[in-house]
Amino acid sequence: MHDAITPRAADTALAREAAPHALAPYACSAATSRGRRHAEPPPSDRSDYQRDRDRIIHCGAFRRLEYKTQVFLNHEGDLFRTRLTHSLEVAQIARSIARALGLNEDLTEALALAHDLGHTPFGHAGQDALAACMREHHAEGGGFEHNLQSLRVVDKLEERYAAFDGLNLTFETREGILKHCSRRNAERLGDVAARFLHGGQPSLEAQVANLADEIAYNNHDIDDGLRSGLLQIEQLEAIDFFGGHCHVVRTAYPGLAPKRLVAETVRRMISALIADLVTQSLARIAQADVRSPADVRLRPALVGFSPPVRDQLTQLQQFLRQALYRHPQVLRSTTKAARVLRELFEAYAAEPRLLPADHQRPAGGGQLRAIADYIAGMTDRYAIKEHRKLFSVQDW
Repeated sequence: MHDAITPRAADTALAREAAPHALAPYACSAATSRGRRHAEPPPSDRSDYQRDRDRIIHCGAFRRLEYKTQVFLNHEGDLFRTRLTHSLEVAQIARSIARALGLNEDLTEALALAHDLGHTPFGHAGQDALAACMREHHAEGGGFEHNLQSLRVVDKLEERYAAFDGLNLTFETREGILKHCSRRNAERLGDVAARFLHGGQPSLEAQVANLADEIAYNNHDIDDGLRSGLLQIEQLEAIDFFGGHCHVVRTAYPGLAPKRLVAETVRRMISALIADLVTQSLARIAQADVRSPADVRLRPALVGFSPPVRDQLTQLQQFLRQALYRHPQVLRSTTKAARVLRELFEAYAAEPRLLPADHQRPAGGGQLRAIADYIAGMTDRYAIKEHRKLFSVQDW
């Protein structure tokens, strides 16, 4: 017979389960946040970082990630990763690592969910095409880079609040969104990009979100590559990291069906990467004697893999670059995608009145920046639809 749980005991158990874990002294705390660009009363029922996360989830740019490409174009299959499913997977991995390191899970989750908000349609091919268009037109404001565009989305482009443009996120979330930034852009952006001018590191939460992104896309691109038939499991078994885990699974479960073999191998790879990252990062943090978020900024990057695991990951990434990302079938699709974005950009640049009325007014920048904002916000299928409207005589 099970022991009875009184209502009061059940309430206590639920409260204990819901209570946040104790933060390490080097973790970011919402109580000491550098605040928002526009002052707001603090939330009564959640922390400021939880408010950031919630605003990101509810914004239009986040919803559009559902129909933006990860590797395979959106129309190529319903089971392939999109930017939305990828962002959710990154958030899960990042939150697990943050908890193990004693970091702020809510800030880490907000960063993971926001990291791709500025991505163009058609993945990296779309970004490269849009960046080339901005360079060719000598556009103002630093060309185009999806990292900077993510910050632009949360600072300017979202229009959900009466009192301000953007989402008015905390400084720590805005700073963590910026993984890379040129000196020219850093000078333009001010405090949020100061570390790119003066050296130093972002928060440990931002470092975790960055590497959780790497863990997610490496392993899930393997899954999608095998599902598509562009990769064969025999190829991957020659790669040390995949091959080692796959051998363990085959030994433990002889005759396992290929689908389950791949899923079990990828699951073990993700677990191994998280375990290595946590162990290595804790050791680096202890050795660096960091006792506050301010200390973190003055040290080299502290979140990272051990050298052997980093070497294995590099080998895996080189394989994926050659065998998957540069596969003829993928290149055919991405070449078409790049042409779609280039032709859209040229058409709008030649005649801005082709833009919808609410996109003809630049949001902090010139006309070309408004065009880049509009194209970057498109989903794969919307870009294809708009291209067809402009260039297909069948739509007359």
